Amino acid sequence: MIVRILNSTSTFEAVRYNTNKVDKDKGELVKTANFGALQALTNLRPSDYVNYLELQSSASKRTKYPQFHVAISCKGRSHSKHELTEIAEQWLNGMGYGDQPYMLIFHKDTKNNHIHIVSTRVDRNGKKIKDNFEKLRAYEVLNQVIGKDEKEAAKIAIEKALLYNFSTRAQFMMILESQGYGLKLSETSYQLAKFGKYLGEVKLADVDNRISQFQKNVNRLAQIRAIVHKYRPKYDPTVKVLAESGDNAYTSDLAKMLASKFGIYVHFHGMQGKPPYGYTLIDHSGHGVYKGGDLMPLSDFIGSVEWKNLYGNSQQENLKTIDEEPQPKNPDLTIAEKDFDAYPYQSQEEFLPHIQINIADDIDDEAVHGKNRRRKRKARTNTR
Repeated sequence: MIVRILNSTSTFEAVRYNTNKVDKDKGELVKTANFGALQALTNLRPSDYVNYLELQSSASKRTKYPQFHVAISCKGRSHSKHELTEIAEQWLNGMGYGDQPYMLIFHKDTKNNHIHIVSTRVDRNGKKIKDNFEKLRAYEVLNQVIGKDEKEAAKIAIEKALLYNFSTRAQFMMILESQGYGLKLSETSYQLAKFGKYLGEVKLADVDNRISQFQKNVNRLAQIRAIVHKYRPKYDPTVKVLAESGDNAYTSDLAKMLASKFGIYVHFHGMQGKPPYGYTLIDHSGHGVYKGGDLMPLSDFIGSVEWKNLYGNSQQENLKTIDEEPQPKNPDLTIAEKDFDAYPYQSQEEFLPHIQINIADDIDDEAVHGKNRRRKRKARTNTR
């Protein structure tokens, strides 16, 4: 289950956004609470709720962005409208918003049921509701509401990860990092954390023992290769930049489709300001991790024409950057219901993390690193 705290704004445009959904029969206003005298009236207009929220918010001159807009989404139809309403109410209480005026709007226009919450960050005394570590608390409270034990969930995630087929420690790390966990290497183990909270550890000896049993699944690679060839004409394979720096700062329409539809995550490897030099496949469906070169050359995976251009003089023009694409004027109101339609294959938080892993022993692009080996007078070896 996902909880997403959306952009705060100075006005309560989220009210209009959600009531428009209701007007189009794409949503349902399932509950309003703590609106005082408004609760006794009928045929209320969106402006009535907005005026009430603005009036209460005006008691705090220091809170510039009082709107509190949240979406809680489940996978598919696993939770009904009534169940999501109850979860939202309990979540609001846990976050300190139980006595605030709030609206609950159930959305039914995507493949994944979800509910929106609209409230104000300013209480009746003119004080701002505490928002320290808000995103961390949001999931802690949600997990409490749905009865999820985070440490037990981490333990299960470790057990499942050790059943995957992987050939290096770096690949094992990718399995868990793709599910939102952060890993820190100690002398004898990897320590797991999520949102800065320690949740457990896995012994290096257990990881190394699993590596010793690695066998390349040629049949599964053939299946994935067939999937890529089938969908590549329909989904743009061109690499896009997600961030200015950091590993795994790339994606593509093809990669996003593979993750949402088949549970296959594509992890591109690259350096700041340069195109990716390799990639790794994390196959959650088939429980395996594969070096990209075992599937197909990177140039074939992202498109030979685009790949040549990336290394040309105009690489900055050809390497698409998400941050440079046109953004909606009110991103809070166009939170992209498609995000809830493409529910992550593995339950995770808001976005896939940028995995910071040294993959020196996983490099599969001879063209990029061959010169370095020859310069150091090292023999040309196949590290795959």
